[in-house]
Amino acid sequence: MKFDWTRKACRMHKQPMALATILASALLTVHPAQAGSVSRIEANSSNITIAFDDVVEEVSTFSLVGPDRIAVDIRGGKAGQGGYAQGIVKGVRQGQFKPNTARIVFDLERPAVITDGSFSKDGKSLNLSLRPVGQGQISSIRQSFLPPTEFRAEPPRKSYSVKVPLGKPKDSVRLPKIYGPDDPNRPLVVIDAGHGGHDPGTVSPHGGTYEKNVVLAIALAVRDRLIAGGQVRVALTRDTDSFLVLQERYGIARRLGADLFMSIHADAAGNESASGATVYTLSEVASDREAAKLAARENKANIINGVNLGGATHDVSSILIDLTQRETMNISADFAKLLHREASQQMSFRKIPHRYASLIVLKAPDTPSVLFETGYLTNKDDVAFLNSRQGRSKVAAGVARAIESHFARKLALR
Repeated sequence: MKFDWTRKACRMHKQPMALATILASALLTVHPAQAGSVSRIEANSSNITIAFDDVVEEVSTFSLVGPDRIAVDIRGGKAGQGGYAQGIVKGVRQGQFKPNTARIVFDLERPAVITDGSFSKDGKSLNLSLRPVGQGQISSIRQSFLPPTEFRAEPPRKSYSVKVPLGKPKDSVRLPKIYGPDDPNRPLVVIDAGHGGHDPGTVSPHGGTYEKNVVLAIALAVRDRLIAGGQVRVALTRDTDSFLVLQERYGIARRLGADLFMSIHADAAGNESASGATVYTLSEVASDREAAKLAARENKANIINGVNLGGATHDVSSILIDLTQRETMNISADFAKLLHREASQQMSFRKIPHRYASLIVLKAPDTPSVLFETGYLTNKDDVAFLNSRQGRSKVAAGVARAIESHFARKLALR
């Protein structure tokens, strides 16, 4: 599959001293240029379907107790009338929560949570999976769902902007070699092999395999596959058994002006039957308890024997992320879904393949970023797959196809 990358528009333009342009819509509430009204709601004990007469920007859900209910916020949407409910959903209410946000509330007979959701191909229908739970299993964490990029309503815009300096990217380590076409207009992908050096990561109970070695071998395979494809440029944060603190990893991507950053890992679980890959993108709160545990574990990678090797606070504050990183996070989430679609033809994924976690390595404010947990080193079959040349080749093929499709789509939308 070959694409014409000669157009400069296919590459996101960045300067080392990046300035984030924040449209005035981030600073005041206005009516959207486009808004999809809620045209149909159907709910039962296992599914909720919400249809719109036009595109919306984003939908988020969260659970509430006392009484038990689920709220659905539709950004870039308008409230409609009523809805059909049965089973554990005993009632549906909706209204205009904000000028730019409609809210639907589902009253429940018993506690339940949203476990998954996806938009239809035209972006005008959202299907949510509903699961009853016990009284102590309700979480107030908000989950977000995005329509397909080409059918997503643009947020309201004003003709003026506010600029906020993001600060200089870290420059404490030497920049790596860039492989691929000698053309600065080709997209640049930075692949980060997790852990390394004195930090082995997960140690497999099946043969003592180190995560740092497995993920480096996968990163090298991905690099070689992308070079062979000839569509993008690629760099590795490390190509040897060396250690980098978390900020240095995404700092390399920022300094190179990367268009995409992927950190490759291999997961661990107390239950050895857990298997399959997962893609994580940034969230200030994790999408579930397991993602929160992952974030807590990975964010401590800078701390060895009680000594903090990072020596720096986060490069950006939470409020700055809220203002500047919205589009970056949306692009990251879109790529995560694309990665699952393309790579699932080559390898197995978990039932919920895309999750959100507050991972430091994903916090570059101006670089779309994902963390790819390629499988579980605590699972015998996953270890055998990831440790084999054939398995790594399949992972690399799926990742490369997703990356090439991602940039081909961006070019087509220009």
